Amino acid sequence: MAQEVTNFARFYALFNKLPYQGDREEFKKQIVLQYTWNRTDSLKEMTAKEYEVCCTALEKLSGQDEWRQKLREELRRKRSVCLKLMQQLGIDTTDWNRVNEFCNNPRIAGKPFVQVSTAELEQLAIKLRAIQRKGGLTDK
Repeated sequence: MAQEVTNFARFYALFNKLPYQGDREEFKKQIVLQYTWNRTDSLKEMTAKEYEVCCTALEKLSGQDEWRQKLREELRRKRSVCLKLMQQLGIDTTDWNRVNEFCNNPRIAGKPFVQVSTAELEQLAIKLRAIQRKGGLTDK
């Protein structure tokens, strides 16, 4: 059987956040055994699905899922603010091609809307409000 998972960074990042005082190696083996239904104690022999289920459970144990959810909610809220401001400027926000065309402008964001980060969304909202204050968009 070929090794399905080759990068274990996610597992070890989560594993190292778990509080445990005993033998860490034995603890790791117990976790792997649990999520492979006692088939193996080696990370290398886990299937991709077993690895995903294991890491998702470790995220919940370490609190990472809550942190990730908060980031997603913040990103969603900031995107919503920017889309509403674009709509007020007369941009058809139901047409993603139009939204991306607008955001691709180097003076706006310089990239498609979906690639704009949370911090960049804050800056985009400031730019959009400034455009609004100065009278809106002008046709060229």
